[in-house]
Amino acid sequence: MSEHKTDVPYGTLDLLILKTLDTMGPMHGYHIARRIEQVAENLLRLNQGSIYPALIRLEEQGWIRTQWGISKTKRKVKFYSLTRTGAKQLGVAVANWERATALVARFLEAES
Repeated sequence: MSEHKTDVPYGTLDLLILKTLDTMGPMHGYHIARRIEQVAENLLRLNQGSIYPALIRLEEQGWIRTQWGISKTKRKVKFYSLTRTGAKQLGVAVANWERATALVARFLEAES
């Protein structure tokens, strides 16, 4: 495993958050960030300056909703969950990601 931390390409964080909420259900922001890092096998590191603006943006789009609750550590936190519109957007985002990566892969193979 590499010790180099990877930056998330612009727009990808939204997809990772939506997919995490789709898979795991409602979660608070800190837990979302740690879950994404876990799935990425710690190849990327998310901080508050990246995860919370993304969560606010997704909520403004209507793709996620928030609800106050109590964390495992007995703190009052916002829990984020996927909306129906968010689930539809996740499908669109996955399709766009697959098209984009297929395009890049085509160029990389052509240059080899």
